[in-house]
Amino acid sequence: MSALKKILVVDDDPVIGKSFDRVLSRKGYNVINAANGDEALRKLAAEDYDAVFTDIRMPGMSGLDVAEHVRARRPWTPVVIITGFGSAENEARARAAGVSAFLSKPLSPEMIARSAEAAMEEASAGLAPVALAAPAAPAANAPAAPPFGSPWKNVAMMIAAPFAMLAFVVLLPFVGLAALAWTALEAWRRRHAATDRVCRRIAAVATRVGLFLAGPFIALAYIVLFPLIGMVLLARTAAEAWHRRHETA
Repeated sequence: MSALKKILVVDDDPVIGKSFDRVLSRKGYNVINAANGDEALRKLAAEDYDAVFTDIRMPGMSGLDVAEHVRARRPWTPVVIITGFGSAENEARARAAGVSAFLSKPLSPEMIARSAEAAMEEASAGLAPVALAAPAAPAANAPAAPPFGSPWKNVAMMIAAPFAMLAFVVLLPFVGLAALAWTALEAWRRRHAATDRVCRRIAAVATRVGLFLAGPFIALAYIVLFPLIGMVLLARTAAEAWHRRHETA
C-alpha cells in the first residue's frame, strides 16, 4: 500500500481488537480500537477512517446503529459487521445501512486480512455492496468467540459452590489421615527394612480400609452433585436454544 490505511475496530471484547491489530499492523494498516458505539462515534467525528469493522452486539449502541451513522455521514466509508449470529432481519437492516459485508466468528488471520483488502478495494472503487462472508474453519490460533451464557455459568458456579465445599470438607480429613498414615509407614519402613514385607501388607490393608471408609462419602458427594450438574447442563442447553431463536441486534 502506498499510504498508511486507518481502520476503526469497534468491539467490547479487547481480544478482537488485538487480533485485528496483530494481523493488520504487519500489513501496513493503522488499527484504532473503540470499546463501544459511543466511543466509535466520537472517533469518527474527530478523524477520517478508510474502513470500519464493528461487532453487531455490544452494550448500548449496536453495530448496525454504528453502520447507519456512518452511512448517513460518511457514505463512502466501508463498514463490515462482525457477528457470531446471523439473521434475516439483521441482514435486511444491514443492506439498508449500506454495510459492505458480514464477517462471521470465529475469526482467523486469513479472514481478517482478506476482509481488510476487500474493504480497501471497495473504498478505492467507491462501491458499497453487501455480501455475506462464509465462515471459515476455526484456525488453531484464531481468537475464540466470546462464549454465550457466561451469566448462566456464573449462576451455576454459585449454586455448585456449597456442594463442592461440602464434598471438600467431607473428604479432606480422610485425605489428610491417609497422607499421615502413608508418611508414618514410609518412615517406619526405612528404619525396619527387614520387615518391608509386613509394611507392604499393612499399607495394603490400610488402603482398603481407607477406601471402605471413604466410599459412602464419595457416593454421597456423587449423589448430591450429579443431579445438580444435569440441571445446569439442561438449563444451559435451553438457554442457548432460546437465544438462537430470539437473537436480535
